[in-house]
Amino acid sequence: MALRRVPALCMWLAVVAAVPDARADDAAVSFLQDVKPLLARRCFSCHGPTGSEGGLRLDDPDAALAELDSGLHAIVPGNVDDSALVARVTAADEAERMPPEGKPLTTQGVETLKKWIAAGAKWEKHWAFVPPQRHAPPSVRDASWVQNPIDAFVFAGLEKSGLSPAPPADRRTLARRAHFGVTGLPPSNEQLDSFLNDSQPDSWARLVDWLLASPHYGEHWARHWLDLVRFAETNSFERDGLKPNAWKYRDYVIRSFNADKPYDQFLREQLAGDELDEVTDETMIATGYYRLGIWDDEPADPLQARYDEFDDIISTTSQAMLGLTVGCARCHDHKIDPIPQTDYYGLLAFFADVMPYADIRERDPARYSLWDMSTPDERARREELRDKLELIRKEAASIEDVGIGRMSAGDQEIARTPDRQRLVQDKLEQHLNVSEWKLYQETTKRLQAVQHEIKNLPAPNSALALAKCEPKPADTHVMVRGNPHVPGDAVEPHFPALFGDKTPVIPPPAEGARSAGRRRVLAEWIASPRNMLTARVMANRVWQHHFGRGLVRSASNFGGLGTPPTHPELLDFLALWLVDHDWQLKPLHRLIMTSNTYQMSSAPNEKALAIDPSNDLLWRFDVRRLSGEEIRDATLITSGQFNPAMFGPGFYPKLSQEVLATQSRPGDGWGQSTPEEQSRRSVYIHVKRSLLTPLLTAFDFPDVDSSCEARFVTTQPGQALAMLHGEFANEQAGKLAERVIDEAGADPRVQVAHALRLALQRPANDEEIDDGLELLSRLTNEREQKPDDALRLWCLAVLNLNEFSYLD
Repeated sequence: MALRRVPALCMWLAVVAAVPDARADDAAVSFLQDVKPLLARRCFSCHGPTGSEGGLRLDDPDAALAELDSGLHAIVPGNVDDSALVARVTAADEAERMPPEGKPLTTQGVETLKKWIAAGAKWEKHWAFVPPQRHAPPSVRDASWVQNPIDAFVFAGLEKSGLSPAPPADRRTLARRAHFGVTGLPPSNEQLDSFLNDSQPDSWARLVDWLLASPHYGEHWARHWLDLVRFAETNSFERDGLKPNAWKYRDYVIRSFNADKPYDQFLREQLAGDELDEVTDETMIATGYYRLGIWDDEPADPLQARYDEFDDIISTTSQAMLGLTVGCARCHDHKIDPIPQTDYYGLLAFFADVMPYADIRERDPARYSLWDMSTPDERARREELRDKLELIRKEAASIEDVGIGRMSAGDQEIARTPDRQRLVQDKLEQHLNVSEWKLYQETTKRLQAVQHEIKNLPAPNSALALAKCEPKPADTHVMVRGNPHVPGDAVEPHFPALFGDKTPVIPPPAEGARSAGRRRVLAEWIASPRNMLTARVMANRVWQHHFGRGLVRSASNFGGLGTPPTHPELLDFLALWLVDHDWQLKPLHRLIMTSNTYQMSSAPNEKALAIDPSNDLLWRFDVRRLSGEEIRDATLITSGQFNPAMFGPGFYPKLSQEVLATQSRPGDGWGQSTPEEQSRRSVYIHVKRSLLTPLLTAFDFPDVDSSCEARFVTTQPGQALAMLHGEFANEQAGKLAERVIDEAGADPRVQVAHALRLALQRPANDEEIDDGLELLSRLTNEREQKPDDALRLWCLAVLNLNEFSYLD
């Protein structure tokens, strides 16, 4: 189905050239983009939130303009000569010069401070803490390049710097860029030929629509979200136990992207899917979000571990959804952003009804984290038995406490650790009287009987989720220095003060409620169009995954130490576009991909490289290396082995004994999948925290213990080793050779050319064919390889070409 067009866009394009040009002063200095980052990097460590040496603080405007201990003023607005700050950063005497450590400020840095002070030293509110503004697309002198509003914002910046955009990319390059960018998969040669031979003016727009309708779109873009929410299917730590049915959350994300579920609804379901007006199995699966983090099944300090779980939820939610590092305020006020410690615990109070992943005494997530999707009768019976089991456990624990209270101080200390059960087994009888011990034995038998009855019930159809909550959680307290053993003042659920929103009034839960109702309030606030960060953060992420980096490079940190946006007005435009289009992502994809900005080539330009070497002004499209998953999936497609089956439990790639031996218990929890299963997309690989797939980690698969805003893009020897010597690459090279023989026949020249066309989606040139024939000749004549083996090695070489792994 074609995406909705906006008539106003066409009208705007018709008049853009008639609007008079409005150019900003090139010499202007921005406090947010130029001055504050400089002060944060070089000055805040001594003159910021954590210290005010000499009476100077530069993170607060009132303090920065105040009189210093010396009687001087560091900053005198409009007067550079009387500003002690300038004198100190330019001092010839090293003992006087600031900063005292590291290199002196650069000439450019000093000039930035001077210009800012001369202009009045005006502090501006941090850009991200101001609601998005509606900006009319700027006028440009050459409107012919402007395809849609994105191009106007970009071209205006290029004009100010005297730069021109790169020429358009050729259609093959564009098609590969679009296929990988939307689906994460290469185009087939048939698909590519169809596009190249389509001369209709709307051929590009139709290709974009077709790709966005592909089920592979959801698989690819789900992987970006899974990075953010630290998706994994095991708990980490020594035992790294399985998170049962975690794959259902992964499938939920894929289906949500394919259905173009509005992003605000997507967030509500994950944060409060169990508290919505209509609770379904799908919305319950969405709450698996809370169960994806690491979990210590044998913590040395259970209370500390419990608050570590909360911190994981707070940090992931604030970074992934709001672009804020709220986790930095766990132990003290945030050092850079206006987030006091009370706001951290105010957010924690919203999550206070979230039960731990499992009871550490039994290490079984069934009670708290597995939502039963069986028939109502089966679910009711299972819940009844679990309630009964919980009650009997409490009875048994109370009898145990009587005996433990009579034990030595050392044993009582052991009882507060995971070794309690061993202590009970060894010593409890000695510290109970006859009637107490008899009652304990009877209680234990009742416990075992109920456990047996639960075990004999039909296996539940369950999903990882918030299966149980605490509807009346205890008060939340600010923990002094973050120590859960030292509670301070109580706090109510409230939003961070920097947003300026009132503290919500949350009614107490009704009798029989399964949760506190607080997370629904938080979800509605985060997913509100009035929230000044949510839409900005997601619009930036969509841009990031099309262009390789966001308009804000620090995609999960829009705070003071984050990177300012290269195009702030464009970011606001895209954020409001997202909200105006019902929070659906596909219209935003289409707007971006149909811009000339997206369709530029990556061709270098000597003048532009000198002025803007990092391409912040977007004068060309950046070359992008494929991710590990894209490389693996493209290899399977090229070899003809790709299995497109979607959804369901993850599969286990074949791992060497050396890799399995890296676990504390080698091979534990790693299954065996059929060759057909192992040929599925990489998004379906079982993600075991202690045993990540080596091929993917070689190509910068993220650490899944915490949220990942953007993967590293490295070039290191392990990649060459994996692709030249790894078992997977060599097996697929063999399969590719078999495919080449089957499709191209026995002529070596045709074989060489066909392998290149399959891998690179273009015809081979004579030089490349000659190189391939020379390699085949040397392998057969000098290395005495059989022709089929020589062809396999040629195919391996083809899979290792830069052109296979990079998009330009």
